[in-house]
Order: sequence, then structure tokens, then C-alpha cells
Amino acid sequence: MAQENDVNVVGGELLPCSTSPLTGFYRTGFCSTGSEDIGNHTVAVVATEEFLRFSQLSGNDLSTPRPEFAFEGLKPGDRWCVCADRWLEAYEAGAAAPVVLGATHRRALDVVPIEALSQHAWVDEG
Repeated sequence: MAQENDVNVVGGELLPCSTSPLTGFYRTGFCSTGSEDIGNHTVAVVATEEFLRFSQLSGNDLSTPRPEFAFEGLKPGDRWCVCADRWLEAYEAGAAAPVVLGATHRRALDVVPIEALSQHAWVDEG
């Protein structure tokens, strides 16, 4: 496992995304990445109904449980590490999920402009 340094898109230490459901390419709860992560699962999102529907229609069903992969399926409000390319597709289609900047790995910037991520920054209201 060749994980990269865990730095977020705003230059700080990468914060956890979610342990329930357990997310991340390496299933550590972080949007860590490395050479094995061809999909660049680096964008930490808070799932919305619109984003989940967009993903499903785009061929990446994140809502249906897949017990064979120990995946319970996502529901609105769940946090998840998504592929940077897929998040950018949703952004361009007007269906982007909110982004937790502190939990989004800096490698997402290889694909997504910081302005787009910042425009959809999730703000914890509680």
C-alpha cells in the first residue's frame, strides 16, 4: 500500500470523512489515496438525494446495498469519499454534493479546481 501524504485541499492535515459508513479507498475513514487508487477517491462529500440520483444515472449506484462488498448503500446526509472525476461531472451537471474541504485530499486538485470545491463547501450548522 503506497499511500500519499495526507494533506487536504486547504493545506492542512487531512481530517476524517466517515467511519459510519466506513469510507475511503483504503476503508480507513479518510479520503487517503495512493498509487492503487486509480479512481482518485479523494473528494469528501455529504451525500444529497440529487447527487445520489445523478451517480446512479451515471452508472455508479451508491444507494443500493451491496452486501458482497460489505456496503450498506448511502443515504442523504452520509459522508463518502468519491472519485474526483465523478464529482466534477456532477458539478458540471448542477448536481454536485457539498464538499468537506478539510477531509478532501489535495490530489483532488489534480482534477477539480479549488474554486469549484470551495463553491460547494459544506458548512456544519450544528
